Amino acid sequence: MISLSNVTRRYRAEDARPALENVSLTLAKSGFTAITGPSGSGKSTLLHLAAGLDRPDGGRIEVGGETISDMSERALADWRGRAVGLVFQAHLLLPTLTVAENVMAPMEFTGSVSRAKRGARASELLATFRLEELADRLPSQLSGGQQQRVAIARALACDAPLILADEPTGNLDSNASEVVIKALRQIADEGRTVVMVTHDPIAADAAGTRVSLVDGRLAEKAAA
Repeated sequence: MISLSNVTRRYRAEDARPALENVSLTLAKSGFTAITGPSGSGKSTLLHLAAGLDRPDGGRIEVGGETISDMSERALADWRGRAVGLVFQAHLLLPTLTVAENVMAPMEFTGSVSRAKRGARASELLATFRLEELADRLPSQLSGGQQQRVAIARALACDAPLILADEPTGNLDSNASEVVIKALRQIADEGRTVVMVTHDPIAADAAGTRVSLVDGRLAEKAAA
């Protein structure tokens, strides 16, 4: 599903050490991978490159058989809309939209789900994460764990085969973290590819594979 070949990323030409340096890594289709390492090790950079949010300064990135490192910005946006679901630590829910409307937003943006089917699709996803009773609430009326589950439901709205999560439990207590990790594990068990950046050792232990980065270089890849 994801293949990085000798990927390097610098944010400034004068940086003594790149954010990522000559990283080669392959992650198989379907499965749950945790990317771990100390702060500044390049974890989020790797995730952003896999999502096409950043571009490498060297090397090649393939996702789902497509070479995204060679795509134009427009092609990347189109690809991301149909192939990638993104989950961030800060949730990034739209504050003036209800829970259901937040889940439907990417369907409208990409046009991947017809207008007539969007409500039913949102209801189905909210039910999967036991959020159906919160459909008409605003994000400000939810707990942190509930907001993160809505963000995961939104990431699945367009049926993306790849889910990328950047510190999804970083702002949550242990109980809410457990619910979110269980949801991501369920998604992977259903056949999607889930890649999660985390500092949380408990969250990392829930993944089937762990990749560790140190100073922008690959330290290890092992079964968790």
